[in-house]
Amino acid sequence: MSECRDIFDVMAQRRSVRAFKPDPVDERDLNLILEAAASAPSAGNLQAYTVVVVRDPGVKRELARACWGQEFVAEAPVVLIFLADPKRSARVYGRRGASLYAIQDATIACTFAMLAAHALGYGTCWIGAFNDSAVLRTVEASDSGLVPVAVLPIGRPAESPRTTPRRRAKEIFRKESLRESFPYTPVMPELRRPGM
Repeated sequence: MSECRDIFDVMAQRRSVRAFKPDPVDERDLNLILEAAASAPSAGNLQAYTVVVVRDPGVKRELARACWGQEFVAEAPVVLIFLADPKRSARVYGRRGASLYAIQDATIACTFAMLAAHALGYGTCWIGAFNDSAVLRTVEASDSGLVPVAVLPIGRPAESPRTTPRRRAKEIFRKESLRESFPYTPVMPELRRPGM
C-alpha cells in the first residue's frame, strides 16, 4: 500500500488486511499512530480508554487464541488493544457513560489509529471477535474493570485484499425519519463500494 495523506483517499483505499510482512513497525510511525488515537474526540474529553501496545511474540500468540484462533494477529509486528474504561466515564456521566460513552471513546480512538496506520502504508484489521476474559488475562488486566473493545493488528501488508461490497445507500440513509430514504447522490466514485 502506498502512503496517502488525504482523508478521503485513506478511507477509499483502506481494506482489512489479514496477512503481514515480518517488517517491524517504525517506532516513529507507531508513536504517530498512538498520537492519532489520542487525538480522537471523546465524551467530555475524558478519553475513557486505555491502549495496550503488544509486540512480544508470546503475548501476540495468546491474543490470537483469545481472538478465536485468528492466527494473523500473532503475525502482525504490533497489536493494539483498545480497552474501554467505564468507571472513568461513569464519574461524569453515570450509567450511560459506563455502558455507552466509554465504548464510543475507545471505538473512535481505534478508528483514528486504523486510519493513521493506513495513511502511513500499514495494513490493519479491526477485530471485535474475541473472548473478553482471555484478552484481559493476556494483557494482565483481569481485575481492572476495563472492557476490551477492539484488537488492531498493524503491519506492512503481505496481501492486497479485494474491495468488499456494501449495503445499498437507500437502505442506510434515511430522511428525517425511518419512513423515507435520503436522496443520496454519489460524489466520489473512489469511496463507493460495490452494491452501494
